[in-house]
Amino acid sequence: MVEQAQHESGVPSRADALTAISQPARIADAGTGIGLDELRLAARNHGMPLEALRYEVTPAGLHYVLVHYDIPAINAADWSLRVDGAVRRPITLGIDDLDHRARRTLRVTLECAGNGRAKLLPRPVSQPWLDEAVGTADWAGVPLAPLLRDAEPLPEAVDVVFTGADHGVERGVEQDYQRGLPIAEALRDEALLADRMNGAPLPPQHGYPLRLIIPGWYGMAHVKWLRRITVLTRPFDGFQNAVAYRVKRSAADPGEPVRRIRPRALIVPPGFPDFMSRTRFVPPGEHLIEGRAWSGTGPVVRVEFSADSGASWQVAELSRPAEPWGWSSFRVRWLATPGRYELLVRAADDAGHVQPVHERWNTQGMANNMAQRVPVVVG
Repeated sequence: MVEQAQHESGVPSRADALTAISQPARIADAGTGIGLDELRLAARNHGMPLEALRYEVTPAGLHYVLVHYDIPAINAADWSLRVDGAVRRPITLGIDDLDHRARRTLRVTLECAGNGRAKLLPRPVSQPWLDEAVGTADWAGVPLAPLLRDAEPLPEAVDVVFTGADHGVERGVEQDYQRGLPIAEALRDEALLADRMNGAPLPPQHGYPLRLIIPGWYGMAHVKWLRRITVLTRPFDGFQNAVAYRVKRSAADPGEPVRRIRPRALIVPPGFPDFMSRTRFVPPGEHLIEGRAWSGTGPVVRVEFSADSGASWQVAELSRPAEPWGWSSFRVRWLATPGRYELLVRAADDAGHVQPVHERWNTQGMANNMAQRVPVVVG
């Protein structure tokens, strides 16, 4: 009634105000540079410097970060986790309760679903990632499946919704950050409620005091600042599942949901860089090119290297990851002669997915795993 009266009086409703302020998804015009809104996002979030690929485990301060809204201020003494919905025994846990449950540690590579977005043409306007939205950490905490089983989901349960403490507006919709998973995924042995990262308590930007880790899925599924887990008897149709994080070819296309990480390989940048362009400089001679490769749809089984913009390829030496959900290392020797080069790498996994050399455009810039291109000057 209040909103109706505001409309009749000419005063905009709360919903109208939110819609006017929060811009819809849009595509940059040809030749349009990065805007202030994208710069604000880039200043708040950060990628992993690619030279950090040399670390098997990414130091917490170098691991990529994406925060949709604000980092919430959470007092662990007042925090609780509620498990409810289509369950027979709703559960509420505090920090001390989690400390008394069985624990495990998993090494998991996380990648943002928007990684590579800024390289698409035309460019979807959002967080302008290049290749750096990735990192690998040792996550420790409580396995999710036993907790869910203690709550006894109903036989007709379909999805599990994870709600974070971060709250904001996206495309006119005020919301808590929420993502849903099929119940079969939530009951995987590897699903983890993590409270530690690389042996230390979760940093605020990584979800303190508790976050979800669901190996193999893009980062949007790993809900941070977790406060509630809700079991549903229907598919979850919240904003972050039904509207955001979808591979769409047009605004009218309902698209496919973003789920598992597509295969990707990245090179540790050789030599030293130009400050602005990041073009690399190396002396002539033989160079050991090293990097990391990963996939959420199966182990990486092959990495190929090209020094001529993809005209020819050389198979790299690939090492198995130390743990199944972490990245693999690879190496290849390159005999460099004076000139300008563009180095490429691409990965393939055992499910038959191969990293493409060229972009696969979509309106939101999701899951763009086109091959990395590294400009190099030799001599």
